[in-house]
Amino acid sequence: MTALTLLGVVLAGCGTPTDSGTEENPAHAPSHTSSVAPPPAPSKPPTLAPGPAGRTPVFERGLPRGRGDKVVALTFDADMTADQGSRAAAGEQFDNPPLIALLRRLKVPSTVFMTGRWAEEYPEQARSIGTDALFEIANHSYSHHAFASPCYGLPVVDRDGMLGDVEQAFASFRKAGARNVVPYFRFPGGCYDDASLRALAPAKVTAVQWDVISGDAFATDADAVAEQVLEGVRPGSLVVMHCTRSAAPVTEEAVRQVVPELLRRGYRFVKVSELMRD
Repeated sequence: MTALTLLGVVLAGCGTPTDSGTEENPAHAPSHTSSVAPPPAPSKPPTLAPGPAGRTPVFERGLPRGRGDKVVALTFDADMTADQGSRAAAGEQFDNPPLIALLRRLKVPSTVFMTGRWAEEYPEQARSIGTDALFEIANHSYSHHAFASPCYGLPVVDRDGMLGDVEQAFASFRKAGARNVVPYFRFPGGCYDDASLRALAPAKVTAVQWDVISGDAFATDADAVAEQVLEGVRPGSLVVMHCTRSAAPVTEEAVRQVVPELLRRGYRFVKVSELMRD
């Protein structure tokens, strides 16, 4: 795994909605669009059964129901730590409206793993994403601190504070007015251990990992990111991507390449809830 790929695990940012006033340039839009509308969100999102001794279960990819069932879930992590407010105030862009606008135009169902701090910084965007049936919001912690160590240099949440960190993020989503919130959690950096799985058991969430790393964090070559995704995707794959513009500036352009090519290969895009239900 390259250093760029490792960095791709750590940061994840997510795009923001069209109500921010940012319009994408249709001249650069691909001609391929999904002809199938996203399925309605289930009234009760599926979860996995608890692990041994009630540990939080972990979901890494879906299992296609048949040879022709080519589904893939694109996920986007909306990262922001609790101490980055000053950087946001100074103009650093932890959001990415053009990416979310692109996903909407292409009608690509997606799951956004959002930090509570991001929802607090961009409440209108969190509400817009969280009330759009095309998307679902999942928990990526409040602080984006690690839940196990070592974890790519991230500060570590004390075990006694892990449950509260997750609950604080859910509270931030509710305060922003998001409704399409699912009981899924992604560990910052993807780092977890037995202690963290035990600590989060009372939250009754399913931890969601991935089997395809896009490598888009800090990347400057959209072609390379797209190639890495396209090489890794298999039926039932779960892709982790990033939309924080300051940390993943080429994600939108990579998605412009990935989506039409996967459609050409016969794939159907689904949210994590549908992948898990299958």
